[in-house]
Parts: sequence; structure tokens; C-alpha cells
Amino acid sequence: MGFKRSAERMEKIEARLRAGMARNGLDGQPADDIVNSISAFALYGFPESHAASFALIAYASAYLKRHHPAAFFAVMLNCYPLGFYHPSTLVKDAQRHGVTVLPIDVTRSDWNCAIEGGALRMGLKYFAGMREEIGRRIERERAHRQFESIADFTARVGPSRRELDALAYAGVFAAFGHTRRDAMWNAAAVERDRTSILAGVKPRPAPAPLPAMLPIEEACADYSATGVTTGPHLMTYLRRELQARGILSAVDLERAAHGAWVRTAGVVIVRQRPGTAKGFLFITLEDESGISNLIVTPDLFQKHRLLLRSAGILLAEGVFQKVDGVMAIRARCFAELTIDGALPPSHDFH
Repeated sequence: MGFKRSAERMEKIEARLRAGMARNGLDGQPADDIVNSISAFALYGFPESHAASFALIAYASAYLKRHHPAAFFAVMLNCYPLGFYHPSTLVKDAQRHGVTVLPIDVTRSDWNCAIEGGALRMGLKYFAGMREEIGRRIERERAHRQFESIADFTARVGPSRRELDALAYAGVFAAFGHTRRDAMWNAAAVERDRTSILAGVKPRPAPAPLPAMLPIEEACADYSATGVTTGPHLMTYLRRELQARGILSAVDLERAAHGAWVRTAGVVIVRQRPGTAKGFLFITLEDESGISNLIVTPDLFQKHRLLLRSAGILLAEGVFQKVDGVMAIRARCFAELTIDGALPPSHDFH
């Protein structure tokens, strides 16, 4: 009755089974019922064994997430790509579950994400374009002696110009007392004087003649450089305007009544249109308070196809459904919200 069962062999097994039951006085309808039950199980017994295996994994994962959340998320992030959600969603879920997530920092971060004083420290591997060779060199040099400045870091680690500029843009030199634009300004100076620095001459850090980045600009820079942000969720910066327009957050939706007409908005993190869904589209939105789900009928998907497939931040309105604790919006109207900067990627149609 395994996955690669033979119909001919199953017939022989059934004949032996019926003969054995007959020898023990069992025939007629009771015997038919037994044969039918076993034959039916043979159709789903293999998937059932898979379900049992995955149930064990799910149970163990749920236990770790509940009792050791920082370690759970560190392992998930270190093993990426795996699972369903992008690291940006994992980081925000960790924060909503009480885990302190610390940013990438050249004076603290290892190549992999790690536990630091009970908090989760993002690893250098999440820096876009970072060579593992450079990441491991940072670990070794720091173990020998802590970095003192961007110039000291550059002299000992030897990043390329592109890597140094991108590191400054990502804010990983904050421990040296630099804002991002200060760091970018000083990284450029280090590049100009790299020969002198390698000879042991230490340039004096100077503040950039530019204003510091706004918080939303820093969040977008995080997404551009690392794919994640440990700061406030992007939707935090839009919340005041959204509230004024009566647009609900994910946590606000929990208090809405079944059948109510609601409006919500969030960063699109998942789009699904499975073959068994008869053309329905399912969209998952994320904001600073949690996750909400949209159901889009086939006709509306075709009508708004380009918008629904491409929008990074989506505003949707429709009828709120709450059945047995499961909440979703049967969405009917859509609009895209835009910001000037990078957004976290979504998991689409997998």
C-alpha cells in the first residue's frame, strides 16, 4: 500500500485478505467494508505519513518559537532561503513577539545572525553584495582587536570601494558615532586617502555637509542594502495619514464586525493563486501591527491584474469576513500607495 503500489499486487492482497477472513467466518458485507476501508486508506496513506512528519516539525518549531523565540528566528534567518516568508517578515514577526532585533554592526555582527545578551543580532550575511570572505575577515580582525574607525576598518579588512560605500549607506558604522550620511562622507574621504591610510596615516573624521536621513529614508536604505529593517515598520510612517482617512491597521481589523465594509493597507508580502483555487487570488498584507488577508475574485483579478501583481503597498477595501476566528477581506476596490525608496520583496505565486 505504498506510494508506488501496483494495482495487480493490490488485487492479490485483496484475494488473500478475503480468503483469510472467510477461513475465520467473516464474509459478506462486513468483509466488503473492511476491504473498502483498507483500499481507501491506500489512496491517502502516503500523504498521511507526510502529514505526520510535518506535524512533528510544526510542533517542534512552534515550541521553539514560543519558548526560545530569539534562537528560533536566528536559525530561520541563518537557514534562509527556506520556508514561506521573506526575512523582512521574519524580523517584524520576531519584534511583535517580543524579540529585540539589533541591526548589522561591524563592531558586533558575525557573518551569521547570533544571540547577543538575549537579543537577536543581524548577521553580516544579510548585507547585500557582502562577500563571505570579507565577512569572515571582519570576524577575525575584530577578535584580534576592535575596530576604531572607518579608516581603521578599511585598512584592516580591505573592502572594495563599492562595499565600503554600501556599508556606510546601510548604517553599519553607527558604533563610530556616524550618521549614515556622515559615514558615507567619511568613507569617500577614506577612499581618496586609502594609500595614506595603508601607510598608517589616520584621517580626521568630519561631519557631512548634508542633513541626516529622515527615519523613513533610513528604513528604505535598510531594505535596499540588507532586505530587512530593525527599525519601525514602513507603514508606521504612513499611519497618521491612513488613520485620518479611516483606513484600519491589521490589529484594528480584529475589532471589526463580520460583514462590515472596511478599508486597510499594508506592504504586500505574499501573493498566491493556486491552481486549485479556481482563479481566486489571495494577498497577504503586513503593517506595523500585524498581518491581514485579502481574497480577490477571478473577475476582479483580471480587471486589476497589473496593479495586483505589481503594487508594493496596497490599499484595499471590501467586506470583512470573520468565521471561526479566521479573518479576511473580500476585497473589491484597490489602490497603490507609493513611497520614494526601496520596499521589502514579496513572495509571489510560489
